[in-house]
Amino acid sequence: MEFALDVLSYVLVLGLVAVGLAVIFALLRVLNLAHGEFLMLGAYSVLFATQSGIPFWAAVVVATVALAALGAIVEMLLIRRLAGRPLDSILGTWGLAILLRQAVVLHFGPASQNVDAPTSADVVIAGIVYPQYRLTVMAIAAAVLLGTVVLFVGTRFGLHARAAIARPDIAAALGVDVRKVAARSFVLGAALAGLAGALISPLISVDPNLGLGYLVPAFLAMLVGGGASVFGVIAGAGVVGGADSVLSLYLSSVWAQSAVFVLAIMLIRLRPSGLVRGRGERP
Repeated sequence: MEFALDVLSYVLVLGLVAVGLAVIFALLRVLNLAHGEFLMLGAYSVLFATQSGIPFWAAVVVATVALAALGAIVEMLLIRRLAGRPLDSILGTWGLAILLRQAVVLHFGPASQNVDAPTSADVVIAGIVYPQYRLTVMAIAAAVLLGTVVLFVGTRFGLHARAAIARPDIAAALGVDVRKVAARSFVLGAALAGLAGALISPLISVDPNLGLGYLVPAFLAMLVGGGASVFGVIAGAGVVGGADSVLSLYLSSVWAQSAVFVLAIMLIRLRPSGLVRGRGERP
């Protein structure tokens, strides 16, 4: 039971990161290699805010808003000029990732640091004692993922976004401001990564390389699930995160990650369009 809850916690957080990455890639055709650094900055924002005397949950809100603002700046200065140019976007966002990591090292130092959880209370579930904060993280992540699904499935913005993903030229001809939709989606993706980093900051050691451990699994989740569907990305996060957690019980971390890569390649080969195909997606 405890292991199942740990797996679910990891999958939900990975889902936040992967959905943000997929939204950016689907609309802008930009593979954001700095997405992991957005998560890392979310964790450091909480660290800085709590050290400054701001309550933890207020710090989580501050971190999410700060990363949304950073996302708006990055989109305006960099991403907008790289949209539709995959190779240039890889090089540009890779350079941005290096810049952000080095900026954190200069300000906070290279050593790992810790953030205190807002509560150390435990909850008894089916005879298992489990940390209350982990359950809170799971609840928030699930609620945010559900809200993201509703945003893309049940709102006008979501309709425009899905149209821009499926047929950007036709969407533009019908009056959809594709550039504005893409910019807002990039801000949303950055905010989701920042929120994920803020939530997990008390659960892990916060260091400048924190984001690297989430970027690759999030990318695999996007490919396995299908980047044009929010449901697909969440399903991909479940497959990748679940497989990684289970295999890590029996194999070393290197072999477990290698096995996850092989599984992902097999699934991509069998289902090139992903586990779930987005509505309106090109065949």
